[in-house]
Amino acid sequence: MGFLSPAALVVARAMAREMQPPPPVDITAWCEANIVFDDRSPMPGPFRIARFPFLREIHEVLSPEHPCREVTVRGSAQWGKTVSIIQPTLAAWFCSTALDALVVHPTGTAAKEWALNKWGPMRRATPALRDIFGDGRSGDNVDAIFNQETLARNGSLKIVSAGSPTDLTGTTRRLVIMDDVAKFEMTDKGDPDALAVSRADGFEDAKILRVSTPLISGTCRISRAFARSDQRFYQVPCPHCGNMAPLTWENLKKNIDPERLHAACFSCDACGCEIRHSDKERIVGLGKWVATNPRGDHPGFHLWRAYAPQRDWASIAVAYAQVMGWTRLSLTGETEAAIAQAVEAETEQVFWNDVLGLPYEQASKGPNWEALRDRVENAPVAEVLERGVLPAAGFIFTAGVDCQQDRTEVHLKCFGRNWRRWTIDYIVIPHHIGTEECREALDRLLKGTWKTERGLRLPIDMLAIDAGAFTSDVWSWAKRHPWNRVIIVKGASTQSGPLYKPMFEDVRKDGKVRKRDRRAWLVNVSQLKADFYAWLAKDDPLSRGFCAFARALGDEFYRMITAEVRVLKRSRSGVNVSQWELAEPGRRNEALDTENYAEVAARLKGWAAMTEEDWERLTAERGAAPAEAQADLFDASVSLAEPALPPDAPKVPAVRRDEPTDGWIEPRSNWI
Repeated sequence: MGFLSPAALVVARAMAREMQPPPPVDITAWCEANIVFDDRSPMPGPFRIARFPFLREIHEVLSPEHPCREVTVRGSAQWGKTVSIIQPTLAAWFCSTALDALVVHPTGTAAKEWALNKWGPMRRATPALRDIFGDGRSGDNVDAIFNQETLARNGSLKIVSAGSPTDLTGTTRRLVIMDDVAKFEMTDKGDPDALAVSRADGFEDAKILRVSTPLISGTCRISRAFARSDQRFYQVPCPHCGNMAPLTWENLKKNIDPERLHAACFSCDACGCEIRHSDKERIVGLGKWVATNPRGDHPGFHLWRAYAPQRDWASIAVAYAQVMGWTRLSLTGETEAAIAQAVEAETEQVFWNDVLGLPYEQASKGPNWEALRDRVENAPVAEVLERGVLPAAGFIFTAGVDCQQDRTEVHLKCFGRNWRRWTIDYIVIPHHIGTEECREALDRLLKGTWKTERGLRLPIDMLAIDAGAFTSDVWSWAKRHPWNRVIIVKGASTQSGPLYKPMFEDVRKDGKVRKRDRRAWLVNVSQLKADFYAWLAKDDPLSRGFCAFARALGDEFYRMITAEVRVLKRSRSGVNVSQWELAEPGRRNEALDTENYAEVAARLKGWAAMTEEDWERLTAERGAAPAEAQADLFDASVSLAEPALPPDAPKVPAVRRDEPTDGWIEPRSNWI
């Protein structure tokens, strides 16, 4: 005999099921159920949290159910912040709730690159996301790049640039993600970070995520956010005694042997035993996040390359060895040329930011100009070149040119192996760039040659001229010469980003660059100045990055080369920004500017990417004596310029160069 359930009970149970809240969003479970890395990934195959155990807690605080409003993730480059944190967070939220989300990138190019080449492929490859957004091809969804709507019209994803305040305003979003926040630049509408955060003000349960590799100490946005967080570091157990401690750069550094980079390891502070790379997978799997700032107002995580499964600890030691100048060889089977192409500039800042995930303490000023002058003038004769003489070594010979109303200033530089550089001469042409006198003088510079210490004559490899002022006149002259000998440069206002980039690009609709102009370049003068001042502080002539100067350049030159200081200022929005200012009112800085322009020219000629074989070949070519004696009987000293300097400054002597070859002796007055 059966029994029927009361109708009221059936209805009550049905209503209870419908009213039951959905299960909590588990971002880690979503990753394991949906993400499969393809063959382009360094770790192809399904996502497994066992490979990335440090992600679990980050995923937990990013869940909609977690009460925190902000989350900060600071770390080194290339360990998967985008594919394992940003994109899974977006996807899991969209799969669990109706949502309007905002993703902010530092530039429009970066935003398009992410939308098309990272988020787009994941959307198309993941069935759960196709059900929400469609495949973007079938016509069932207007698949705009920067404004993506769900098929049910109950949510949207907006992708914007931090440099476009208009895109950041006029919208309300429950989930706000800022990628590469350290690269955000101030706008005329205020701080893009603050503008993005304000988009979530309408939601009590909003979530704001900041993810970035840090940049410069003092102005780094991600480090500022991390400083007010609870500052969580991932502690792992010692495989010998079980003592829990984070993996730190200081610990690894003391265990790096320059002769045995492949054996780089950590050591336990408690028992002193070595922690080898073979222990890494096991100890990281047993690790845990530990907050170190009890006054922090939100969860903040710091993670660097030592924890990532993609690279071994030897790679960190090799990167450090390259920065220190110990070696340029890789221990992972890569050719030296491949390393040079992969790392355009092996600078301490790149290592500090991209490998260690730490903000870099940038040089803020040069040495005292009198001390720098005395270092040169009082040095032994054999250690200092005479003006206009090139070193007998492998080098790239360039010139930086700055244009003023009444003069044009030229800085002649050599850039050699191990980041060394020499100032060969400094010339002031007392004419405006728009005059034929100035243009002819610059033409003669490009046609002329200079002697090395051994008598070999060599021309300038490339000249870089500033077009920040008198733009049309500069372009008019520069186009007389091929782009591989004369480039046009202009200082950029950015405090971050690459050292130089094309001034003009032809960009396709998909964000790919179709064509770049090879004549004109925007220059990150802020970083170049800071790097130069760090090198300038070195006083050992044999040290890596030593800056050498010819004798008798004069006091005014040294005053100019050290003319600026980097200062931190708080903007009206409360953000610290750095800028370079003159150390004293009225002090000139043309020598410092032209130093930067000459360096960009050297980099475009391959200075930062040359292998040891390249340097050996260049040394054999330019460090040798001339094949035949080169008589000086008819060498003429052409007076290019008179220095437009203060009355008490020393005269700038003319430079000796070859005459043009289209005539035996060019007619001129006062020849002898």
